[in-house]
Amino acid sequence: MRASHLDREGPTNPFPGRQALERRLGHALPHQLGSNEGLDMPHRALTEALGAPVAELARTYGDAQAFELRQQLAKQLGTPRDTLLVDAGADSLIALTLRALCDTGSTVITSAGTYPTFRYFAEGHGCRLVEVAYQQAPGRLAPDVDALIQAAWLHHARLVYLANPDNPGGHCLNATDIACLVDNLPPTCHLLLDEAYHEFRPDQGDNTPLAGVVRLRTFSKAHGLAGLRIGYAIADPELLEVMYKVRIHYAVSSVAQAAAAVVLTHVEEVERHVQSVIERREQLAEQLQAWGAEVLPSATNFVAIRMPGPESALEVQQALLADGVIVHRPPHPALGDILRISAVEDALVPGRLSALQNALVK
Repeated sequence: MRASHLDREGPTNPFPGRQALERRLGHALPHQLGSNEGLDMPHRALTEALGAPVAELARTYGDAQAFELRQQLAKQLGTPRDTLLVDAGADSLIALTLRALCDTGSTVITSAGTYPTFRYFAEGHGCRLVEVAYQQAPGRLAPDVDALIQAAWLHHARLVYLANPDNPGGHCLNATDIACLVDNLPPTCHLLLDEAYHEFRPDQGDNTPLAGVVRLRTFSKAHGLAGLRIGYAIADPELLEVMYKVRIHYAVSSVAQAAAAVVLTHVEEVERHVQSVIERREQLAEQLQAWGAEVLPSATNFVAIRMPGPESALEVQQALLADGVIVHRPPHPALGDILRISAVEDALVPGRLSALQNALVK
């Protein structure tokens, strides 16, 4: 076990909730008079707009421990329930990991231009952020594992953040690369492994907790629940225990938990969706290549291209916005020449990306 905050006692959740109390007592508690929820709100308007099941769930707090959902996940992933923590999406889990493992002034390491929300939360938490350059070559934009390791030792880092598959490039490191990173980090440094696009990678691998690693997953991408804000972490129970002590108890709504339970029950629908996205991703990549774009290999639900320079990328992005089309251009200057396009049906509509086509085909 890596040394960090794991030896501290920390606070205890003062409101474990009805569901946790029922599990502890071993019987139902149908008369909820203690949590001051609006249980007698009629919700006529909400029922009419969104249906009775949503209105019913909306009146109550969700299970703070997401016990039933973690049971489902444990069965589907083949990992023990106590290695899972459910929270309000990957972004919330990033903030939670920083809160649990880093002090103000702690040094954290990441790639220059990776998912910018990590930087947002790290700086907001008072961490010192050190960035290392991506490995870049024609057709390649990949996190530099050796540089991340070297920076972690040089700067006495508490945490390294890595998105795999990568965002915004789409590159996927293999299990050997990840093992190299984990095995060679300083003993006081943890790895925050953001696997938001895990379902789209060709090699799913296993879901085993890795020592000193917090693995993040989300229901926003493959499961289509971005608006409900729900995701989960996989880690050693001792590490999750610390995270539980500093998490927001009811950040995950009862509606989100119920929706996640439904999509987990219908695995075949999720698998068909993922396969459709992969097919669209490949079709989009072929179209962009036919226009002359430098397309980066992707194991995600998007395609990234490298433009000749930041100026041309910005020009195309603005031209697309004028046409009512949003594509992503990373805000970090190190990746200002990258454009990221989601592999949805709308991206394949003839003429939808004409501003990009016109810039590429000259």
